[in-house]
Amino acid sequence: MSGLFGDPEDEGFAPAARAAGSGTPLAERMRPRTLDDIVGQEHILAPGTPLRLAIERDVLQSIILWGPPGTGKTTLARVIADFTQSRFVPFSAVLSGIKEIKEVMAAAEDRRRRTGRRTIVFVDEIHRFNKAQQDAFLPRVEAGDIVLIGATTENPSFEVNAALLSRSKVFVLRGLTQDAVERILQRALEERERGLGTMDLEVTPEARAAIAGFANGDARSALNLLEFSVATAPMDPATMVRRLDMPQLEQSIQRRALLYDKGGEEHYNLISALHKSMRNSDPDAAVYWVARMLEAGEDPLYVARRLVRFASEDIGNADPQALVVAVAAKEATHFMGMPEGNTALAQAAIYLATAPKSNAVYAAYGAAASDAHTQAADPVPLHLRNAPTKLMKQLEYGKGYEYAHDDPDGTAAMDCLPESLAGTKYYRPTERGFEKEIKRRLDGWEEIKRKRRDRT
Repeated sequence: MSGLFGDPEDEGFAPAARAAGSGTPLAERMRPRTLDDIVGQEHILAPGTPLRLAIERDVLQSIILWGPPGTGKTTLARVIADFTQSRFVPFSAVLSGIKEIKEVMAAAEDRRRRTGRRTIVFVDEIHRFNKAQQDAFLPRVEAGDIVLIGATTENPSFEVNAALLSRSKVFVLRGLTQDAVERILQRALEERERGLGTMDLEVTPEARAAIAGFANGDARSALNLLEFSVATAPMDPATMVRRLDMPQLEQSIQRRALLYDKGGEEHYNLISALHKSMRNSDPDAAVYWVARMLEAGEDPLYVARRLVRFASEDIGNADPQALVVAVAAKEATHFMGMPEGNTALAQAAIYLATAPKSNAVYAAYGAAASDAHTQAADPVPLHLRNAPTKLMKQLEYGKGYEYAHDDPDGTAAMDCLPESLAGTKYYRPTERGFEKEIKRRLDGWEEIKRKRRDRT
């Protein structure tokens, strides 16, 4: 099994000398080799956690690793293979077909029979395999000849077939925090065998933090940017030291390293600016603040969530289509990722900024929630209760209910609030946008109900 699947006997870690050899990228050289080297996934790999114990006791069954790019899915699979001394066979869902899968499965069965050594089959982007390809793994997974480790950036509930998913345990890898990425960068700068520790370098803390922020939780991206930036940094002729600072970093990435702390004040300042610009019907400011956040590395789905919230909070029924547009932008961003999703978010922000505004839905919910907390929790009126059993009917559940569709005007005069809140108005539509039509309807129905009450 050479070629597509690499060396026939050992696909584990390359020796240190080879890993640090000419042309090997820094991100590859700095791959963690032990569980303790892995940064940012302590929630599943800390001592005593179930996954860690399964690895240390060599009783691991097939697993699915779900997480964003650059969080260590491939690395973890290699560490597991090395720790358990298993044969490691990597698959690419883009390049491999049924024929290759069956060949590897047959070899794994033979190896276990001859040597007792299990094979770890690592499938990168397993969500790209079709059902038939995924099913090809099942016999060997069930027989215990292989430990399947699938890696995916997509929700495995939707992308991995049920038979394979039921035989696997899903572990969620989290996007790396700014602090975690900075620790990885610092390790690369200090590591002498595999990293940049033998170079005469000076990387300012500001530049290191900016690289971590620009990478947006992707360790591989951060290490690649560090390596490129250091290689192009100027050398001081007097000290023979390469210095990487903010101006030099900005030249490397060909854009200004924007001031943006995704966990701090600037994060909230910018999202506040976006929200208030849309509320003030300023599409130019809205698209600018969206761009500022996205270009600085903000999570695009965070921006999408804020747009969806704004559609209900500040527009509501003045333009019911606003929520549809915002949710569509969120789905498009999730489907395409970045940078392609940026225009979907910009389109939604512009639409929301130019839509008629109303906070009537927001105010209605706030008032109703306040009453729910402070008023007595009156029972549901009997006429609004279902009566599926004879006993419930005897207790007068449903008695007096008026079916609106039987009414010529499509509305009944009965009250639908508890008696203590009868007549309370929570939703007060404005005269803007579609709410003007809603107000007309409500006023009409209220007049119909008033006349009926007067007649009784």
